[in-house]
Amino acid sequence: MTKFLEETSIIDYSNIEIQKISKSLTQDCKTDIEIAKKCFEYVRDSINHSGDYKNDTTTCKASDVLRYKTGWCYSKSHLLASLLRANNIPTGFCYQRLSCSEYKKDIYCLHGLNAIYLKDYGWYKVDARGNKKGVDAQFNFPIEKLAFELEENEFDLPKIYEEPLDIIIQALKKNKTYKEMIDNMPDIEPNDEITLIKEI
Repeated sequence: MTKFLEETSIIDYSNIEIQKISKSLTQDCKTDIEIAKKCFEYVRDSINHSGDYKNDTTTCKASDVLRYKTGWCYSKSHLLASLLRANNIPTGFCYQRLSCSEYKKDIYCLHGLNAIYLKDYGWYKVDARGNKKGVDAQFNFPIEKLAFELEENEFDLPKIYEEPLDIIIQALKKNKTYKEMIDNMPDIEPNDEITLIKEI
């Protein structure tokens, strides 16, 4: 589990603002489940999803997501991992390949979410991208209630990653505006091997 607790340049949980909010959110919590739920709901509800709001600020590292209060699903997963790792809860990164036609017709892209290791249960997946009409992600332990149900040509990547995928980091660092992101959404083909994880 130590790899799922590490700080990196992206999951920068020693940042003073992340430290402050990670403590304030969880001061009355008695279990890791309570901590995980509080952190999840904060990121889901208090950080805008850049695609929903058409925000031209593209964030990547956790402290920037918190600072600017916006991020794509990937960036929001970075902040949630930081808040949970700051509370000594192992957290990983998961991905789905989904239709992204709401942004651009007939395209697919990766979608980022988290897996949280709860000590008396095991891995529990959550999606903090932010709710809207037709999207209702919840922390309803032990039932997983993610943002999207998979449809034709959509699938889960089976692995829980210790760090965000390199293709995700590259997209967030290269594409600075809403239009640049929707024109260059990170994607893989169904038969691709996912081996590139950024060494941070």
